[in-house]
Amino acid sequence: MKAVFLDRDGVINKYPGDKLYITSAKKFRFLPKAKEAIAKLYKSGYSLFVASNQAGVGRGIYSQETLDAITVKMLKEIDKSGGRLTGVYYCIHTKETKCSCRKPAPGMLKKCAKEFKFKLKDAYFVGDTIRDVITAKRAGCKSILVLSGKEKLSNKSNWEANPDFVFSNLKKAADFIIKRG
Repeated sequence: MKAVFLDRDGVINKYPGDKLYITSAKKFRFLPKAKEAIAKLYKSGYSLFVASNQAGVGRGIYSQETLDAITVKMLKEIDKSGGRLTGVYYCIHTKETKCSCRKPAPGMLKKCAKEFKFKLKDAYFVGDTIRDVITAKRAGCKSILVLSGKEKLSNKSNWEANPDFVFSNLKKAADFIIKRG
């Protein structure tokens, strides 16, 4: 199985800002060409998984029902565009709980790989933060940082880990992944 993990906020949809959350389906807005990129990956034979921290639920900022409504909207829009997500994994815990699923811990990725029976070393993880890069490295995936969300290239001297690849957005990352096979 060819697998690609995607962070959600800043990769698929507009990054809400530091310490801010997407608190309703109405506030969920796709980034330009994100749906197209997902459809292209899907049509090229990739299984796509979202792996995202959503601590707003754990903090009581929004409910699990709201997160579910946001996810339903996201999935419907992706399906309409000819794409498909095989699975969506969220960690709703706060960092204080020290769970194994909250990124940068690799728990979500490991759980997914076990459920769908694929090797993490063959998978890509596309994220918009250095925390996503660290998650990919801890799981043994190839890491791709996209600059469409939180992280900026101007902050490179402060990065705790270097991504394997850097692209401006998910579309450019998808084109690269497909070309690489």
